[in-house]
Amino acid sequence: MMSDFALNTSSPSRAKRVGKLRGTLALAGALVLGSAVALPAQAQGTKIGFVNTERILRESAPAKTAQSKIESEFKKRDDELQRLSNNLRAQAEKFDKDAPVLSESDRVNRQRELSRLDTELQRKRREFQEDFNRRRNEEFSSIVTKANQAIKRIAEQENYDLIVQDAVTVNPRVDITDKVIQALK
Repeated sequence: MMSDFALNTSSPSRAKRVGKLRGTLALAGALVLGSAVALPAQAQGTKIGFVNTERILRESAPAKTAQSKIESEFKKRDDELQRLSNNLRAQAEKFDKDAPVLSESDRVNRQRELSRLDTELQRKRREFQEDFNRRRNEEFSSIVTKANQAIKRIAEQENYDLIVQDAVTVNPRVDITDKVIQALK
């Protein structure tokens, strides 16, 4: 019934609208077909490259140096956190073992002390993580700047039209990550 209504061109204005609609659809189809044919021809002259930023920040010489530097800077604090964590764990195990024979007031006092130590440990861990991340970001921002400069140099030297970072899927022939890592040495 609906298709009969749509095709009913008995009134002159309805016939005119259907004719315009058909013309518009034909024009849209021609445009889509024309652009589908033109895109591959245009893409043939475009040189595209890909860079895996994560790999650069993991495998390049400056990134490895920065990571070692940061780890050595934070080693003492990390060791202290491990010591505090082990101490808290030992005290909690001792409390669990002693709890049945402790007086109510001793049990409450030791629970408060364990809770205070746990809160302090969590605060120190959070501060450590924030400081570590801030320091890491400082070091790695300069590496990203140097990597971007290397990418631009490679793009200019090898006439790339477009360099893409972090794509879902990439053909290995367009991956220039190794060239960037080499340029950062």
